[in-house]
Amino acid sequence: YIADGWANGKYQNCIWSKRQVKLSEGVLTLSFEKRKVKDRDFACGEIQTKKRFGYGTYEARMKTDAGSGINASFFSYIGPTDKQPWDEIDFEVLTKDTSKVQINAYIAGKGNNEKVVDVPGGTDKAFNDYAFVWEKDRLRWYVNGQLVNTITDPAKLPSHAQKIFFSLWGSDTMTEWLGPFSDPGRKLTLQVDRVAFTALGQPCQFPESLACSIK
Repeated sequence: YIADGWANGKYQNCIWSKRQVKLSEGVLTLSFEKRKVKDRDFACGEIQTKKRFGYGTYEARMKTDAGSGINASFFSYIGPTDKQPWDEIDFEVLTKDTSKVQINAYIAGKGNNEKVVDVPGGTDKAFNDYAFVWEKDRLRWYVNGQLVNTITDPAKLPSHAQKIFFSLWGSDTMTEWLGPFSDPGRKLTLQVDRVAFTALGQPCQFPESLACSIK
């Protein structure tokens, strides 16, 4: 499903547009650019699965751009629009600082599980592998195959099947988090080389998959 013609809220300075989503030679590209859509001066891209997924390994290989006031993310989510509690598991690159990625999880709308971890070499210089392994009793995040965070507190573990999302958006108002927004003067992109879900107990789907090596 490609988001088109709306925004998540007033904090977002762009409107989702299907024109900002392209698939070429096996690479998905979401873009953010100056183009007036409805009441916003910028257009941005988001894609989500229609299917919901449960426990297993979620992984994406992606490359961001750089720019203050911009969020480039790979996450799973379910919530009120699907008549479910808000559960979410995140990788969010705040592209004001491409040396790091923020990870988080929401359970029934409660977050406060944020952690910022290093991405050696930078999120914008090359493709990097981001993965999380969601199980009933623990949740683990990996960057380029390295474990960067684990949650085992039952109160902080999502329990509802979720959709997989990629999004690239900006904000004029969330400056403390995303940094001050300024017109980048060019099209910014989030490129996704691959995405995979492997259910717990299922064989891994490709040699580089984290599901081949984790226990």
